[in-house]
Amino acid sequence: MAAPIVISPGSEYIQHHLIHLNNTGVQQVGVVNFGVINYDSMFWSILTGVVVLYFLWSAARSATTGVPGRFQVSVEMLVDWVDDEAKGTIGNEVTRRFMAPLALTLFLWISLMNFLDLVPVDLLGLIFKDTGLGAHQHDFLYYHRILPTADLNVPMGMALGMLLMLFYYGVKIKGIRHFFVELFISPFHGHGVLGVVLAPFNLLLNIIEYAAKMVSLGMRLFGNMFAGELIFLLIALLGGAWTGFNGLSLGLGVIQIITGVMWSIFHILICLLQAYIFMMLTLAYVGLAHESH
Repeated sequence: MAAPIVISPGSEYIQHHLIHLNNTGVQQVGVVNFGVINYDSMFWSILTGVVVLYFLWSAARSATTGVPGRFQVSVEMLVDWVDDEAKGTIGNEVTRRFMAPLALTLFLWISLMNFLDLVPVDLLGLIFKDTGLGAHQHDFLYYHRILPTADLNVPMGMALGMLLMLFYYGVKIKGIRHFFVELFISPFHGHGVLGVVLAPFNLLLNIIEYAAKMVSLGMRLFGNMFAGELIFLLIALLGGAWTGFNGLSLGLGVIQIITGVMWSIFHILICLLQAYIFMMLTLAYVGLAHESH
């Protein structure tokens, strides 16, 4: 008879912190399941989005032509920086006037969502442990993940939005006829029978190219943030090994503090870098959508 599988407390701790609060009561098994709604990811992504929009609205509302304050200067530096990046990737001025503000919003939104990973993993449980909201298995905060970008549905949903923009600008700039001609027979347009014969293969390659752009954009953000979340959980386990005032427990506690601070500082760079990469790839892909083969 096979030996029973024993789950260590550490593994159980990590698995618990990777479970979402959703509408079904069970966790999403497949990569795609439209019947599962992760309430925690939706709440924190919408909340951070509202905060970013309010931040930008406040900056626009308080802008003055006189001597600017530090807040206005900071926002203007961000706007100029993103506008310069957009000019380097998108040649069409009309498209750039729309994409530059969108790119700025994306950068700030993803950065703020990523920064939620710096919140201590057990902070919500400590705050709500005496309120009846986090003490039992079926309470609201028992299953709750605060980091939206570590939920594959959020980065892939944003990447899907980028893909729809590629189709939109491809049709808008090139015209629907030329867009579909490129999908089927470019770069073999004008080659007669050869272009017709290779049309199915060319369409397949274009579908793979578009899918690869979407998947790579979403998976890059998800993979980095999910890995960062796991490292924070592993660091938290060092403090969870406390058994009293002895040398081992005190040593692990000191190591937890040192590694936690070091990883938090390094993770700030990762949060900003992943937001920057997502923004720049979005601009680059939209810029490529304007070009003809």
